[in-house]
Amino acid sequence: MARGESIREIGMVKPRYKRVVLKLSGEALAGEKGFGVDLSVVESISRSIAEVVQLGIELAVVVGGGNIWRGAVASAQGMDRATADYMGMLATIINSLAFQDSLERIGIDTRVMTAIEMRQIAEPYIRRRAMRHLEKGRVTIFASGTGNPYFSTDTTAALRAAEIEAEVILMAKRGVDGVYDDDPRTNPKARRFDSLPYIEVLQRGLKVMDSTAISLCMDNKIPIIVFDIAESNSIRRAVCGEKIGTIVGGK
Repeated sequence: MARGESIREIGMVKPRYKRVVLKLSGEALAGEKGFGVDLSVVESISRSIAEVVQLGIELAVVVGGGNIWRGAVASAQGMDRATADYMGMLATIINSLAFQDSLERIGIDTRVMTAIEMRQIAEPYIRRRAMRHLEKGRVTIFASGTGNPYFSTDTTAALRAAEIEAEVILMAKRGVDGVYDDDPRTNPKARRFDSLPYIEVLQRGLKVMDSTAISLCMDNKIPIIVFDIAESNSIRRAVCGEKIGTIVGGK
C-alpha cells in the first residue's frame, strides 16, 4: 500500500489528529532492567509508531533521558544544576539515536533534531525545517530538551507542540494508564480521571507534567492524553480518538 493511499482513505480507520507530539519518558525505555536502553522495548515502541505513520499522521517525538541520567537527583547530591541538566540533555540524544536506528530499520524515515548543536550526528533544531520534515512524512525526534538547563523534557514537549502547531500531546507512561487522585501502585482505592481541566491539574498538584509544561499547554490550548504505552495498540488508539487513559484540557 502506498503512503498516499493510506488506511484512512479506504475507510478502515479515521485518525482524529493530523499532527501529534509523542512524549516518551526515558524510564520507559529501560524496560525491566530499570537502567539503560532495552532495545526490545525500543523496537516494540517503534512498531507502534510505524502503525501511526502509516495512517498518514505527522508524528514528532520528544524523549527523556531518565533511564541514563537524572539531573535533579545529581543536583540534590551537590552537583551544579546547570551541569547536571546538560548531562541529562546528552542522555536524551543517546535515546533519540536508538529510536532513529530502530525506526529506520523497519522502513520509517526519521530525523533527529537537537537543541544543542552537534552536526556530526543530528540536525540543529530549526522550526520551519522540522515542520517540513513532518509534512514529508518523516518521524521527527526532538533531542536535548530545550537546550537550556532548568527546563524538563515535559516542557520541551509542550514548547515544541506549540511551535510546530501540533493538535495534541500524547504522554506515554509505563505502568500507569492515566491520571489518578493518588498513586495507584500504593493505594488500590485511587480513582482514575477520564478527563481533567488544566487548572485542576495545577491546583491538585497532579503528576501529569511539571507546572511549567501544563501552563504552556493551557495557554496554547494543547490537549494532553496520558496513557500506558504497554497497552496493546495504545498510540494508534489515542490518535484515532478512542477513549484511552486521561485527557487533560480536551473534550
